[in-house]
Amino acid sequence: MSTAILTGQPVPGSSIEADLRSLGFDLRVAADAAEAETLLAEVPGDERVALVDARFVGHVHALRLGLTDPRFPLAGIPGAVTAQPAGRQALTRAMARENSAGGGTTLVDSLADRILTALDADGTAVHRPELGSLVAAVPADPQARNEARQAVADVDDEAVRLKSAVKARDGFFTTYCISPYSRYIARWCARRGLTPNQVTTASLITALIAAACAATGTRGGFVAAGVLLIASFVLDCTDGQLARYSLQYSTLGAWLDATFDRAKEYAYYAGLALGAARGGDDVWALALGAMVLQTCRHVVDFSFNEANHDATANTSPTAALSDKLDSVGWTVWVRRMIVLPIGERWAMIAVLTAVTTPRITFYALLIGCAFAATYTTAGRVLRSLTRKARRTDRAAAALADLADSGPLAQGFAEALKKPARGLPGFTAPVIALLGGLAVVLTAALTDFGGPWPVVAALGYALTSGLAVARPLKGALDWLVPPFLRAAEYGTVLVLAAKADVNGALPAAFGLVAAVAYHHYDTVYRIRGDAGAPPAWLVRSIGGHEGRTLLVTVLAALLTASQFKVALTALAVVVALVVLVESIRFWVAAHQGGAPAVHDEGEPA
Repeated sequence: MSTAILTGQPVPGSSIEADLRSLGFDLRVAADAAEAETLLAEVPGDERVALVDARFVGHVHALRLGLTDPRFPLAGIPGAVTAQPAGRQALTRAMARENSAGGGTTLVDSLADRILTALDADGTAVHRPELGSLVAAVPADPQARNEARQAVADVDDEAVRLKSAVKARDGFFTTYCISPYSRYIARWCARRGLTPNQVTTASLITALIAAACAATGTRGGFVAAGVLLIASFVLDCTDGQLARYSLQYSTLGAWLDATFDRAKEYAYYAGLALGAARGGDDVWALALGAMVLQTCRHVVDFSFNEANHDATANTSPTAALSDKLDSVGWTVWVRRMIVLPIGERWAMIAVLTAVTTPRITFYALLIGCAFAATYTTAGRVLRSLTRKARRTDRAAAALADLADSGPLAQGFAEALKKPARGLPGFTAPVIALLGGLAVVLTAALTDFGGPWPVVAALGYALTSGLAVARPLKGALDWLVPPFLRAAEYGTVLVLAAKADVNGALPAAFGLVAAVAYHHYDTVYRIRGDAGAPPAWLVRSIGGHEGRTLLVTVLAALLTASQFKVALTALAVVVALVVLVESIRFWVAAHQGGAPAVHDEGEPA
């Protein structure tokens, strides 16, 4: 339950009481500041409370944005302020101070606005939503009230709400081919009481059915798979628009939305590979390669953003040029399309599935993603080299967590701390790249079952430790995690292909999918300010270098058929461990009232 305390004398004809009740608030009325403070103290500390001036004139959606968004402990708009339990103490202090200063006399000016000013003076973070054309005001006289009411009548509240439900920065396909109608689906869902998590789950189920259709290997199955994949993407857009339309943000919802996107796409790759196999074409290596490339692309995005999101002096000529290009309308869409975001990528996969073969679909996907990865990574390297940013300890810690170093790499890092201090600043990514290339190329260029990949994997563990031996604050240190991801995934792919036995590549696909889930889970915990996964989890699954070494040892000691079985068992064990811990964590975070989050970043 949420409580709204109306302060001051109600105005005849005002709809404020009905508006607040429609938003789920239980109403209390206070004639002066002293009574408002008393009523505030009576509201249970685990409930949301709002102070609203009884003279408020504005749109209902302005009140909704200002008073019901679950992401912010404190929020306010002109004439209204709200606090969730986490912001209650700050609101109570400000109220007590204003009551003392005003002597508890009858309210003349807006108590809510005075409290917002007091919170600002305290340095307390208060969210103020962008209202745009929406009206929120406390008129001082009848003429101003009439003008405010006319301004409310001139703006369609529902049209603004629908428009704001669409993500501000999206790809061309999503913006022009999906959002024009998916926003109305979101409104339909909201009016029927459906939640974003339910729509997210429906999107996952639809994508899994699409994957099953692709796995039939028939032309009819491929056509149905393409249609269902687009339907899944429509629902994927709808869940976020529903969250924005109804302000139903949650920690669990953000995690489900992000992880289900990856699960849908990679399950579809598996479905395509199974369908191709039914037709006598083995494309499992292409499916695994596509998953590796796409995951590494995401790690580049995550690492770069974590390295720079709180950096100081964070400017560069390259970034300035990028901003200038964004001021020219057509270049915005071209630049968004060539990075092959999720909308364009899924549309391409769906169409190619329906009209071509899985092999052609994967070739197009690999070429498109490789070009997009090259373009985005090159641009970020240029930005990093030309900017003079100072990275924070938090950014260095995030990159270290994304590195996913296990006991071996951490042991080497501890032993090499002193030598690492004397190395140039750019050496961490170079060392990570060379160590990763060494193990992947050794596995590719030697016979399956030989000892040399094991030797290279030991060297990789050593170089990985050296790469993270000092804080990752260098200009290009954000490249370390993606280099490590590429080395681990690439080694598994190469050894499974070299085994040349039926079932080895599907087993490798399962193992990489399980490990990639762990790496995505790490990202979403960091993004949600929940910290990295517990150290015991990283140790129990070996860290990236431990898993790489284990896979090379298994390849050296076992026959090809036994290696396939070992990869399958390893995939199952890793999947169980990381899934159980991840689900436990996110459900507990949701039930424990963790701050709601929602990802409004660039389309993935």
